[in-house]
Amino acid sequence: MLALFLRDIRLSIRAGGGALTGVIFFLAVIATIPFGVGPDLNLLARIGPAILWIAALLACLLGLDRLFQADREDGSLDLLVLGNDRHMLALTVLVKCLAHWMGSVLPLVVAAPLLGLFMNMEPAGIGATALTLLVGTPAITLIGAAGAAVAVALPRGGLLISVLVLPLTIPVLIFGVSASYGAVADPAPFLQPFLILAALTLFLAVLGPVAAALALRHGTD
Repeated sequence: MLALFLRDIRLSIRAGGGALTGVIFFLAVIATIPFGVGPDLNLLARIGPAILWIAALLACLLGLDRLFQADREDGSLDLLVLGNDRHMLALTVLVKCLAHWMGSVLPLVVAAPLLGLFMNMEPAGIGATALTLLVGTPAITLIGAAGAAVAVALPRGGLLISVLVLPLTIPVLIFGVSASYGAVADPAPFLQPFLILAALTLFLAVLGPVAAALALRHGTD
């Protein structure tokens, strides 16, 4: 599992520059927002957490098609599916999701505080948004693993993955943005939506790999 984890991190860095592409797309989305809403700094500060979350969500969707594609191209995906039982295959998928998150999504979380300054956000809001992204983006990757497993054998599956995954990530987006707003708005709570966000990630850490493993095994059959 450790060898697979290290291999997938190397692939996520080498294959098309997934981390750099995601950060550049993240930056591009944030940079275009002031042109659309105008130079109102107060408005940018209010919508900053939502914009950061939406941009991070879209950036996360960019690399999901590479989650299993390299393994399918070199034939190792068939070996992983046929050489493991259902439980071990789910654990393998979980390790691949963790490697993908660390290689392609974690740089977005690291870049979020700097981009929050572009949105004129308060330090408390920047910290809360970065924390919610750190806790919530693994859930997006885990949901995306199931979509990537369904579309791995299809041509041009990247677009299909986005269509399948985007509606399922809405609860993660809602609680992530709610917790971010709760850190700077007194009437709104921070702890409750943050704990729900963490619970979603833990729940999907169990359900997502199992669903992806079933989809991979069905696709191989």
